[in-house]
Amino acid sequence: MTETTKTHVILLACGSFNPITKGHIQMFERARDYLHKTGRFIVIGGIVSPVHDSYGKQGLVSSRHRLIMCQLAVQNSDWIRVDPWECYQDTWQTTCSVLEHHRDLMKRVTGCILSNVNTPSMTPVIGQPQHETPQPIYQNSNVPTKPTAAKILGKVGESLSRICCVRPPVERFTFVDENANLGTVMRYEEIELRILLLCGSDLLESFCIPGLWNEADMEVIVGDFGIVVVPRDAADTDRIMNHSSILRKYKNNIMVVKDDINHPMSVVSSTKSRLALQHGDGHVVDYLSQPVIDYILKSQLYINASG
Repeated sequence: MTETTKTHVILLACGSFNPITKGHIQMFERARDYLHKTGRFIVIGGIVSPVHDSYGKQGLVSSRHRLIMCQLAVQNSDWIRVDPWECYQDTWQTTCSVLEHHRDLMKRVTGCILSNVNTPSMTPVIGQPQHETPQPIYQNSNVPTKPTAAKILGKVGESLSRICCVRPPVERFTFVDENANLGTVMRYEEIELRILLLCGSDLLESFCIPGLWNEADMEVIVGDFGIVVVPRDAADTDRIMNHSSILRKYKNNIMVVKDDINHPMSVVSSTKSRLALQHGDGHVVDYLSQPVIDYILKSQLYINASG
């Protein structure tokens, strides 16, 4: 497959990130490496979306702190970014609504229509001609009328960088102006773009708990978007999927990362990192990056059992 025929992917991780751990970042890296090795995907961005304060989880610190810690954790990454939209809403948002927000935002800003994994052949993707005449996206008169794939990719990358690859200053988080006129992407049949939910096998297992998830939301999350699962503690993902009719139905939309790396829960667990902080355990450096530790100590977070 050529670069332009591969599916371009944005990985989206939702969670409390209370605090964000090294393991969370490793999940992004492992998922990207695995998807690239399949030869079918190019991961062009990663989004960390911390949950709203009203989620109600015991010990959940303010989103102001969690956003800053997330930003510190990804500050050296050239492809993973933190998005504050979920935190800045009036109330808690479902995972489904967060995925739909990013899909709709990308439609508006990039001028593209994202691929639906259920009906890829019927859903327009970046590059498919539309009924309206597109506006040129390059003002330079020397640019050929039909952009090359590289130029299309460049414009999409530029637009996406204004959505999910935004790196706001630690002191202040800003939004992309969703109504901004960023130009229309020239549409040719060249690029397919998908947003995939990135999660651990524990979240996959939670889909099997009766009444925990809205079934209509599950249909959208797994059926319309698709998920990438990074197994933890040698979890049997096939067994988990067989326990849910929806997971079985959309099994082809669930990509399980298969590599030689054992991914112990403790490396990802925010709970373990908080306990280490509360007990002054030096092994906290195994869980958290130093900038995050420094911020936690400076802000006096997680110093008691209540968080």
